[in-house]
Amino acid sequence: MRVAVVTESFLPQINGVTNSVLRVLETLREANHEALVIAPDGEGVPKEYAGHRVKTIPSLPIQSLFPVGMPVGLPTRRLEHLIDGFAPDVFHLASPLILGSYTAKFAKKLNVPTLSVYQTDLAGFARHYGFDLAHSSIRKIVGRIHSQTDRTLAPSRSACVELTSQGVAEVYLWQRGVNIEQFNPETRNEKLRKYWDPSGKKLIIGFVGRLAKEKRITDLKYLDRDPNIQLIITGDGPAGIRLEKELPHAIFTGHKSGKDLAEIYSSIDLFIHPGPNETFCQAVQEALASGTPCIVPLTGGPADLVRHGQTGYVINTHRPDELEAAVLHFKLRNDRKSMSALARQSVLGRTWPVINNQLLNHYKELISKKEFVLDGSAA
Repeated sequence: MRVAVVTESFLPQINGVTNSVLRVLETLREANHEALVIAPDGEGVPKEYAGHRVKTIPSLPIQSLFPVGMPVGLPTRRLEHLIDGFAPDVFHLASPLILGSYTAKFAKKLNVPTLSVYQTDLAGFARHYGFDLAHSSIRKIVGRIHSQTDRTLAPSRSACVELTSQGVAEVYLWQRGVNIEQFNPETRNEKLRKYWDPSGKKLIIGFVGRLAKEKRITDLKYLDRDPNIQLIITGDGPAGIRLEKELPHAIFTGHKSGKDLAEIYSSIDLFIHPGPNETFCQAVQEALASGTPCIVPLTGGPADLVRHGQTGYVINTHRPDELEAAVLHFKLRNDRKSMSALARQSVLGRTWPVINNQLLNHYKELISKKEFVLDGSAA
């Protein structure tokens, strides 16, 4: 197959959209398929990845429009020139916005099927940042964009329901994969735990992710005040300086990756992600793979990943009473080892090879359907 991957975000930016696209490109290489990547331009964008060419188009920083930290690709005829000669069998639109919408229309002219992947809850971010009037409009725009494509893949049941309510017809659940070799309980580091808590008596609770307002990390201030809890905050972002003041007892590690990140996940006792607008939340899945139970909000994708009372707690993380009750319940459990084992077991069937094999099947089905129609057999 020849797959044109049009993404709103790519290297050197590291986020959920980029990481997913990278894993897709690696899978296409391993399966001997060819891809062409179209991404917004910027300093540090590579010329190729996993043997696939990367082409860029002009972009506009979305920070000037909306504070979620990603550029917006500007649709121009350059896109058509970049695609010309590649002759894709299918278009893969990663978290489509303006660029994705333009590509979907262009693909229709070429009679090439399009698959869109929903990953960013822009409407939820708008509401969180106080743009209530924009929330409804953005929901409609996102629904309209995905309705232009032949099939949409969404990472959680709540996302599937949201898109369907906006009139998107072909919506399928497609979750994310996790590297169960990198993230596993065997990477637990007792020296690291001793560094965090010399007394050896505290419950160590961690967060991993972008330090930004929409993640609601300030909700953890109730835990930070507890002398029997040590918070570990991993990541960087625009809210970093403010959070260090609001969570004075927390340990901020900065951005971590690879072995260092794996050790953090497996060395904490409990993971928490209070952000209510996550369409999936890879950090939760990586924590579970590391054998670490998770506390997640009632809304968004994380609620799909955690079984309440078994692999963690699904609560209203904005309410301090519920948050404190969940932590206390975990402290008093005498089956924490079993809980850790269940957390690990819950993600073993979602490795990247398994997940991306599902994606390849979606590609094949769309290509077959298009060929069926073009052959005139549909009649």
